[in-house]
Amino acid sequence: MTDAWTIAAVLKWATEDFRARGIESPRLDAEVLLSRAIGASRTQLVIDMMKPLAPEELARFREMVKRRRAREPVAYILGEREFYGRTFRVDARVLIPRPDTETLVDVALARTRDRSMCARVLDLCTGSGCVAITLARERPTTSVIAADASEGAVAVAAENALRLGAYNVRFAVCDLYGDLPRDFDLITANPPYIASGEIPGLSPDIEKFEPKLALDGGPDGFALIDRIVEGALAHLAPGGVLAMEVGAGQAERVESAMRARGFVAIERARDYARIERVVSGVWK
Repeated sequence: MTDAWTIAAVLKWATEDFRARGIESPRLDAEVLLSRAIGASRTQLVIDMMKPLAPEELARFREMVKRRRAREPVAYILGEREFYGRTFRVDARVLIPRPDTETLVDVALARTRDRSMCARVLDLCTGSGCVAITLARERPTTSVIAADASEGAVAVAAENALRLGAYNVRFAVCDLYGDLPRDFDLITANPPYIASGEIPGLSPDIEKFEPKLALDGGPDGFALIDRIVEGALAHLAPGGVLAMEVGAGQAERVESAMRARGFVAIERARDYARIERVVSGVWK
């Protein structure tokens, strides 16, 4: 690269480089990284395609390209990811928020409309805090506890809460329910649900960089799911709702487990890809 490289040339070079390395969205990744490197929107890139980049801009972009070549996720390179219309800080201590998880928020909000003014909410496996903080911001009069076994994840989530003005969220470092209070109106969870043996076959972006604690669901993927369902019995108020994200093909077994433990009005919700992603039920 020299100072004669234009935006168009740099994008072409990076896109071809990423494509040759098997990266799924080479052009998009190149545009997003270049936008950050030069402090311009992606729309501005199109307008200024023939504009040469300054040496310091090229240097910043080159470092980002090196990291992406190693399959580090774009969200970690940027240090942020959008979720439910808000920007969350993320790093290697937390799972990157996915659009699929917005379904969990939608379900949680819809199923607790009748107690939206003063609900007591527990979000397990909170990670970046995206679910807990979104629920808190959407319903500022609720009381939310966000819990995670990882101290690093809780630190990231607490920073996000401060940045996003979610002052009605408290945080706890514990193994699922730990010594948390009881009688919650809503429990949400996005637990690890990938079977241990499947993790080496995941995309390098996930397998090499995202925290194993947030991915590994045990031998069959249900290790934490089963514990969450069982523990909810002692932590939900009568009529309280449990809503949990699950992996593709897991919804039927989770519904059966909830039904066997006395949950009623069990529903399955599909994500944007039409996969049954969230199972929810009412504790009677």
